[in-house]
Amino acid sequence: MIRDADRERRSVDASRPARGTHPPGPSKATPSAVFAWVTATRPATLTAAVAPVVVGSATAAAEQAFHPLAALAALAVGVFIQIGTNLANDAYDFLHGADTAERTGPVRVTAAGWLSARQVLAGAYLCFGAAAFVGLYLVALRGWPLLIVGALAIVSGVAYTTGPLPIAYRGLGELFVFVFFGLVAVSGTDYVQTGAVRPQALSASVPVGLLCAAILVVNNLRDIDTDRAAAKRTLAVRIGRSWTRIEYTVCLVGAFAAPALMRAAGTLGAWFWLPWVALPFGLGLALRVWRDDGPRLNGALRGTARLHLLFAALLAAAILGPDR
Repeated sequence: MIRDADRERRSVDASRPARGTHPPGPSKATPSAVFAWVTATRPATLTAAVAPVVVGSATAAAEQAFHPLAALAALAVGVFIQIGTNLANDAYDFLHGADTAERTGPVRVTAAGWLSARQVLAGAYLCFGAAAFVGLYLVALRGWPLLIVGALAIVSGVAYTTGPLPIAYRGLGELFVFVFFGLVAVSGTDYVQTGAVRPQALSASVPVGLLCAAILVVNNLRDIDTDRAAAKRTLAVRIGRSWTRIEYTVCLVGAFAAPALMRAAGTLGAWFWLPWVALPFGLGLALRVWRDDGPRLNGALRGTARLHLLFAALLAAAILGPDR
């Protein structure tokens, strides 16, 4: 598969215009290999894998079913899959010409010449393999359905930016994130500890998934021009800036409305209001997304990732609070 990627890279290079669309060459000040690999993992985004495990473990603990080793394994699987997806995205976006000199986001190591596409793809598949290896413990603990779920998560991570129908290039990135980093991650974390698919975990997964999707919405809003030029038809490219900002707002409104709905449905107790402590932060981010554009959205992107983790921590505390 790496040899195929190299052939695809040569094909993309041959088809690019001579000016204005190719990624920059290697940086004159190439960093150390350690720094390059850490940058490639996109550490600021890894909270997206941590937040659902925090919430799913809280729903399990509320049922007196907290299983530390299972929770740790679920966290490891989530982090490995996210890093693998990030690495594959870095390499394949470069190979497809989506990461260019005009890109306004943080550095991408393949496009910057810090690491080769071959190296980054090898790292991606190593992470996916590590996720599968750790996941075997969870399969042994809770049965074969987790084998199917884990396989789908890994295949989707690979297919996010490559294959015949790459998810990110078809405007399905937000749906992928909502499903796998929201519904699957939270309810799956609860399942490996409790052994059941429970409404408490499913309801808690909705705001977690919405805020995780909001992270991607900001990313795609920032990159709308370069993605359009590279024929990367994200949802932002398809619907435009104004509707993408509305999409971000809907994600935030849905997330902050969820605790009240969970309380009404009987899946959240008397501390249901606790996630609303983060509401001023969310309002500030919404204003920034409506006001800013281009590289100025990098701050909103980092802020949304922090909001996601903060909201998850507050929701977990609400879940563990008193019933009445």
